[in-house]
Amino acid sequence: MLSKDNALFERAFDVLNQVYFDTKLPKVVITIQSKPKAYGYITCNEVWTDADRSYYEINITAEYLNRPMENVLATLQHEMVHLYCMINGIQDTSKKGRYHNKNFKAEAEKRGLLIEYVKYIGYSKTAPSEQFITVLQQHGLLEDTIQHFRLQPLDVSLPTNTTGKPKKKSSTRKYVCPACGMSVRATRVVHIICGDCFCVMEQEET
Repeated sequence: MLSKDNALFERAFDVLNQVYFDTKLPKVVITIQSKPKAYGYITCNEVWTDADRSYYEINITAEYLNRPMENVLATLQHEMVHLYCMINGIQDTSKKGRYHNKNFKAEAEKRGLLIEYVKYIGYSKTAPSEQFITVLQQHGLLEDTIQHFRLQPLDVSLPTNTTGKPKKKSSTRKYVCPACGMSVRATRVVHIICGDCFCVMEQEET
């Protein structure tokens, strides 16, 4: 069912590699999987292999495939910039890859992306520039659309019991790290910092 979508991403990778990277990026395995905390990701190591060589993985998150096609492909380009930085020894992130620094911003903006600063994760917010969209149009990458996307998890904040009556709402509070998505629960208001990112965790709205 997703074979046409994967084929579109693979064709887009080849086009973007040629236009923006002089075809110097190595081939990757492109996957469509669930990761609701991010539009996409690239692995830090070559995690796929065959008889000849190993490959990095770029994932495009299944829950966000219903965005405009130019934004989905901007996510692909975002991850390709990370790949370029990795193979060329450019340190573009810190905090285990969550914080995007000015090196990433510079390399991404050279390659048709618009980058904005976001608290805790740095220069990470990505949008396609008009020039990037023109490149996509010239190569026919906006002619096809993706027909499938994965639904977000259902809201189960008030589950029903076997009698059909709503269960009493929990008195616990959920706190989420804005950088890595790690969550904890507490029975009262607390001020807590993520031990991995050293970011102040935020209370999730209920």
